Amino acid sequence: MKNLFYLLLTITFLSCDNDTQLSKSKNDKLPNIIIIYTDDQGYGDLSSYGSMTMKTPNIDALGYGGAKLTNFLNASSTCSPSRAALLTGSYPIRTGVVNVLWPRSGGFGSENTNNKSWKGMNPNEITIAEILKEKGYATAMSGKWHLGDEIPFLPIQQGFDTYFGIPYSNDMNREKLPLLLDNEIIEIRPDQSLLTERYTDFGINFINNLEKDQPFFFYLAHSMPHVPIFASENFKGKSKANVYGDVIEEIDFNVGRLVKTLKEKGDFNNTLIIYTSDNGPWLNFGSHAGSSGELRGGKFDVFEGGYRVPCVISWPDVIAENTTIDQLISTIDLLPTICAITDSELPKNKIDGISVLNVFKNMEMPELDDRFYYYHKGYNLLGVRQGNWKYLAPSTYNEIIIPGEDGKSGTNNWATDFPEALFDLSSDVRELDNRLNDNLEKAAFLKQQLAVFQKELEQEARPVGEVFKE
Repeated sequence: MKNLFYLLLTITFLSCDNDTQLSKSKNDKLPNIIIIYTDDQGYGDLSSYGSMTMKTPNIDALGYGGAKLTNFLNASSTCSPSRAALLTGSYPIRTGVVNVLWPRSGGFGSENTNNKSWKGMNPNEITIAEILKEKGYATAMSGKWHLGDEIPFLPIQQGFDTYFGIPYSNDMNREKLPLLLDNEIIEIRPDQSLLTERYTDFGINFINNLEKDQPFFFYLAHSMPHVPIFASENFKGKSKANVYGDVIEEIDFNVGRLVKTLKEKGDFNNTLIIYTSDNGPWLNFGSHAGSSGELRGGKFDVFEGGYRVPCVISWPDVIAENTTIDQLISTIDLLPTICAITDSELPKNKIDGISVLNVFKNMEMPELDDRFYYYHKGYNLLGVRQGNWKYLAPSTYNEIIIPGEDGKSGTNNWATDFPEALFDLSSDVRELDNRLNDNLEKAAFLKQQLAVFQKELEQEARPVGEVFKE
């Protein structure tokens, strides 16, 4: 009997040791990574960011179970440049994707074009997908690409194993808007009210069909709430914020579907999920646009409302619940952070972001150069921020005179003059109190930093991708 007791005790200890090893093995496994990137969603367009008219319980739950970022910035306030920056870790001027890319004349697949060349993100740029593919990840994307609609520029050529979505914004080439699977057109003018669900279905099928323990990267870039906006029948009229709210609540519901899939597979705790938007709201469209919350401006602006967006991050194995991150972090920091997480080498091309993995872990970061640079379009920088001080050079901005209704653009002035300014965002997040005259030394320092970096970018900017046709 005594020998039997010791035998059982030994088996128990061995079982516990095996459980520890299994747990360690599970924790050491490369995390899955999902980036959900909406289009034109404003800083105030989640319940957890102050919305009183839209319910977003699934997205909010990611932040409550992980981190809510209050100072998260895109590298541009327009579509194509912000997407290039997200995927490459570089400011738009460095990649050459400085303006919104338009489809070639006649649209994707058209033989009728007078264009001699088409532009896109240079295939030589190294993307998050390419980095993760080198580490053995399965990679997939669904949704809006908007980094070039010619074959050399599409997602399959930029590191994604498979792709399902539209190649540019949903308001472009609307009568011939193509829906792609990998490099092939499978539909023309798809029912946009079904796209949110279909994009999510594609991701769920991708995840469910992976081999066991296969790490994956899924980039879900929703077409909306960029105008025109559409909600499916199950969500029409359900929110208190008209069709715009219906669209956001449908996106939220589908975030919940993704999370449910991960939990059913036992992958949720070891999946890094980042939910954010490509730029601020398109305020011109009034009732079909979102809100910047307490921030000034929106899409196209160098004000915070154009650049600062909601961002929640979930990674239960690493990020503690109810974490609030106030430090300035940008989309350009995601690539180097993912490199740090996966022990991947940084791209040989120079990038601008830094790893913020220690911030996610709630650890002390070394002294950081927390400067961040703003531009509107083209190759000229217009502003720089260091900590809470933000300097803006003289420029113009988009002043909304009368917001639009029911999907129609309102009255605005694209060329409203804006003088040289210095703002202290710690006390003036709305950027209304110009502190330039009583902080001339600080303004002069930031102005000089802006000029130095402008010169660096002019010398080191890489060419945008271009395909020439006879």
